[in-house]
Amino acid sequence: MSPTTPVRSVRPVRKAAVAFVASIAVLGAAAVPAVAAPGTASVARADHARPGYQKAVVERVLKGVFERGDTEVVDRFVRPDYIQHNPSVPDGAETLKNLGVALHQQFPDAKYDIKRVISEGDLVLVHSNVVLTPGSRGTAVFDIFRFQGGKIAEHWDVGQDVPEKPADGNDMFSTVSWPRTNQPGPGFLTASNKKLVTTAFDQLLVKKDLSALDRYWSSEYEQHNPNIPNGVDGAKAGLGGYFKQFPQLKVTPKRVIAEGDLVAVHSHYVNAPGERGQAIVDLFRVRGGKIVEHWDVIQDVPATSANDNGMF
Repeated sequence: MSPTTPVRSVRPVRKAAVAFVASIAVLGAAAVPAVAAPGTASVARADHARPGYQKAVVERVLKGVFERGDTEVVDRFVRPDYIQHNPSVPDGAETLKNLGVALHQQFPDAKYDIKRVISEGDLVLVHSNVVLTPGSRGTAVFDIFRFQGGKIAEHWDVGQDVPEKPADGNDMFSTVSWPRTNQPGPGFLTASNKKLVTTAFDQLLVKKDLSALDRYWSSEYEQHNPNIPNGVDGAKAGLGGYFKQFPQLKVTPKRVIAEGDLVAVHSHYVNAPGERGQAIVDLFRVRGGKIVEHWDVIQDVPATSANDNGMF
């Protein structure tokens, strides 16, 4: 959910480095696990086994390219016509390889700390803390990857600097609700939880109906947006002020990805007509038919882009 005030633009130099790095490596997500070479029967079978295979590929990719500058996996597991939506990075697998090498040379101790991963259909969503320099708070990043034929074909991401003192008391990554695990719940819950969150999101964010918080959110609601106080009352106060400040706010969901008790919504928020707006990923956790926890990452849509694909 969006903060009560417009998200500030990241400081030029730092943002460029963080977005450049976080995206590049993220996008360079083409580093893959020790799976058979593309085109083989085993890869085809693995691709059909989707969630587990795709998660393993993405995790190996992010770690390999971002932390070690490994580019061989790009040749093996990223489509040559790789489509990039990060505004700092051009399309193509060759670009990824070059970026991976440059990134590792500039930040040899960088860490891609993956917190949670969910997969549905041909999409994988990864929530991470990207730290370029040891000891720094780093950046909160959501990456979304689309697979095609066992290879990574497309990528979207959203990145935000981690603040020093969050208003809600929770950090941007931990799991506070019970059970305290970062792993998604049982698969049989996916369809019902996706339907619940899609409806709740439409009522609260698209239609701006604050009473949706009473219907779909738990009284034990835990908030990880650093600008909104914890709990349902905090959400009512924060979002109520946000809606009043921007009465022409338009929220357009672009894609919803769910697995078990975790449901992510990738959206375009535009505070007022004519603005470029913000790319936002909201991640919700559902338990017992109620939303019990929320994480998000927010990034301004820039005026220019290194590719022609847009952020959505």
